Amino acid sequence: MGLLSRDQILTADDRPVREVPVPEWGGSVLVQGMNGTGRDEFLASMTVIRAPGAAPVWDSGNATAKLVARCIIDPATREPMFTQRDVAALGAKSAAALWRVAGVAETLSGLTEEAMDELGKDTPPTPNGNSTSAPPPPPAEPSLNSSPPPAASS
Repeated sequence: MGLLSRDQILTADDRPVREVPVPEWGGSVLVQGMNGTGRDEFLASMTVIRAPGAAPVWDSGNATAKLVARCIIDPATREPMFTQRDVAALGAKSAAALWRVAGVAETLSGLTEEAMDELGKDTPPTPNGNSTSAPPPPPAEPSLNSSPPPAASS
């Protein structure tokens, strides 16, 4: 592989899509990996400031539904099917169905435990001496990074 140009990077079709069967909902859904901005917004949505001037704290409330809302896409438009206003309604759906979809969304978005661990590792210095490491993510309480439960056999 050769070095990429700016245009090659910006025009690359790099967001994978996978069809996920969801028998609890009577069909399947298309799940697309988040882009960088969406992933950062998702991670930011997992923190809350509880008092003025206080440091943000990790809050995993409705985390699975937040992720699913960002990653299920409309098959016709390839745009997100849900908005963040739909999170509470999605959170009321089958936990098994949400977990199955979320497991695929995590993988496609680089949110697996291995990928999240990589975020916290130091990278070698760049030629100018600066590190390219991202700050480590907040500690996970109930982890979305566990494997989803196996699909029930019929």
